[in-house]
Amino acid sequence: MLNAFRLVSLLEGLSYLLILSVTLGLISRDFVSVLGIGHGVLFMVYLALSLMVSGKKSWPIMGWLALFVASLIPFAFILVEIYLRKLDRKSAMTAQPAGTA
Repeated sequence: MLNAFRLVSLLEGLSYLLILSVTLGLISRDFVSVLGIGHGVLFMVYLALSLMVSGKKSWPIMGWLALFVASLIPFAFILVEIYLRKLDRKSAMTAQPAGTA
């Protein structure tokens, strides 16, 4: 489930940047409805998966709140990915039996 959340986080962040590109005039306004619907769906899936993952991993409410705030800030999805990779590596190291590296 964590890998699905990471994928959705990446897609949601990129869709947010596409919406901002329309605002900046880099992409035609003809695509606003398509990009808006896509981003809206990804945002809702992001929120649902973030709640599920934070519950499954027993993260504190402030951890989930940080994920939520990150979904509102452009480029913060990169920081979320870095943080989740760090957590993944840490959990993989603690899961290894002693003496194996």
